Amino acid sequence: MFRIGNGYDVHRLKAGRKLILGGVEIPHDKGLDGHSDADVLVHSLADAILGACGARDIGAHFPDTDSKWKDVSSLLILKEVGKISASRGYAITNADTIIVAEKPKLAPHLPAMQMNIAAALGITAGQINIKATTTEQLGFAGREEGTAAYAVVLLNENNQH
Repeated sequence: MFRIGNGYDVHRLKAGRKLILGGVEIPHDKGLDGHSDADVLVHSLADAILGACGARDIGAHFPDTDSKWKDVSSLLILKEVGKISASRGYAITNADTIIVAEKPKLAPHLPAMQMNIAAALGITAGQINIKATTTEQLGFAGREEGTAAYAVVLLNENNQH
């Protein structure tokens, strides 16, 4: 059996915060504001995985009211999401993601993001695809008010649970 999930996340850009995407610190004058490191790429993927295995969403498991997750690397959250999926009998077949940001240029950082995510989930880098795009200066991303990410994941039933 296969299951598909999708995820979306968005966070405001704010001066004085580090910009973390896919677990990579990217030089920029603003970072994403949130309870954890606000890694929208990882959060959207976590939501996609949770949705595909029928385990609600990231907020249900890692609420922003829990100090345990304050300023934590979202890769730790993703690792836990991988365990939740596995405990429900599912393994990741592949994931396709996209980051929506006007600046900075993200292409040079995509391979490192891919490796970080694959390592957190215990899968191969080839099972993760990461793309980046701008909005041609339209909307909140185009005005550099925030960054968003979308993810789609395909899970397969893991008969080894």
